[in-house]
Amino acid sequence: MRTLLTTSAVALLLAAASPALAQKSITGGSAGSAAAGGTSASTVGTGGTSTSATGSTGSSIAAGGSAAAVNGKTQTGVSMNKGNGPVMNSNARAQAHEGGTFSRSHTRTKVKAGEQVGSTTKTMSHVPGSKPTMSTTSTTAR
Repeated sequence: MRTLLTTSAVALLLAAASPALAQKSITGGSAGSAAAGGTSASTVGTGGTSTSATGSTGSSIAAGGSAAAVNGKTQTGVSMNKGNGPVMNSNARAQAHEGGTFSRSHTRTKVKAGEQVGSTTKTMSHVPGSKPTMSTTSTTAR
């Protein structure tokens, strides 16, 4: 019985002395739309990373875009890649144009496993004879 109490006391002291790893989750993203005349373009990017209590990490990333034009042309594209080390990147583009009128949107998202998620969206639309409309939305989560 005495050995059991001593072993339990030692286990309790070790558990109290060693710091437990905390679980940590980070999410973020950005999106934007632009429209002018009969054109519109939208993109979105989002990502997340999570660290477990044991120190294991998992990450995800997603992106998309759409474009529309009544009588013009549209183009969309999404690319994703794993960068150096524990980094993932996504790049979404969308544009539509009818003559000189156009709308475009571009979103870049970056996830560093266990560290941060960042995303930036830039949009622009223009009708000939008027000033272009532009906006930028950016987020970083740590």
